[in-house]
Amino acid sequence: MDTFDIEAYVRRSRALDLRGIEWDAVPRHRLPDEAVRTLRYMQDIESHTIIYLRTLLSTRAVDAPDVAAFLACWVYEETHHGRALAQFLHAAGHETFDRPARSRVPLGEALRARLTSVVARAWPDFVAVHMTWGAINELTTYLGYQRLAQLAGHPVLAEILARIMRDEMRHFSFYYHEAEKRLVRPTTARIARALVDRFWAPVGSAEQPLEETRFLATYLFSGPAGRAAARRVDEKIRRLPGFAGVALVEAWIDGMPRDEPAPRQVAYHPIGAPALARARVAR
Repeated sequence: MDTFDIEAYVRRSRALDLRGIEWDAVPRHRLPDEAVRTLRYMQDIESHTIIYLRTLLSTRAVDAPDVAAFLACWVYEETHHGRALAQFLHAAGHETFDRPARSRVPLGEALRARLTSVVARAWPDFVAVHMTWGAINELTTYLGYQRLAQLAGHPVLAEILARIMRDEMRHFSFYYHEAEKRLVRPTTARIARALVDRFWAPVGSAEQPLEETRFLATYLFSGPAGRAAARRVDEKIRRLPGFAGVALVEAWIDGMPRDEPAPRQVAYHPIGAPALARARVAR
């Protein structure tokens, strides 16, 4: 990942390719209840991407031409991820998450957006924080989808997720490269690290109820395989300038309240392996 060609990315950006997906086969394969709950969470968050963009448009992120071009493609691709997951859930006989009007901004989210805008205007290097934050969230999402495909054991879902994961890896690559460039200055890296240490939480944790984020953490990232996936996020981000030793996903999981029993782990189904093999994260 030495370079990222933004022009090539923009030229190739498109809606998620769902050609060849056997939608009629979806209900013929068992879909665990835990996977349904996870998919509803993920579908809601992917569809919420346009709301995240609203906050970003008030920051210096849009002043950088490459970042602005990327965000235009990013929101389009993420929106189609949400539509694909909704289509899968409906094909499997399940409803999507019933969210109130997205134009209504909760007080907490409005305050965070306001604070982000103020800090972005006051600090010229604020974009470094956003790029780092994006890299963390995209890699966490990628590995979350990978874990879901393994746990659910549903061949059609595995293929859809493999296609989504290819997009997510391109998104991660852009964010990571931009973060690497912008964190070279020690002062910028130090401030960015302080902000991430203080305020980072996984995407969706501010929008979904605590019990849902707790469930997601336990289902996807518990057990040896789950903890290994969480560790891969932390280890990758620790390679960024100023982020050695940062505690992210594993620390978040360890800090989650344990008020409900751990969900039953579903054994890995080898039928999903071919699709997953085409979308492995680079170590």
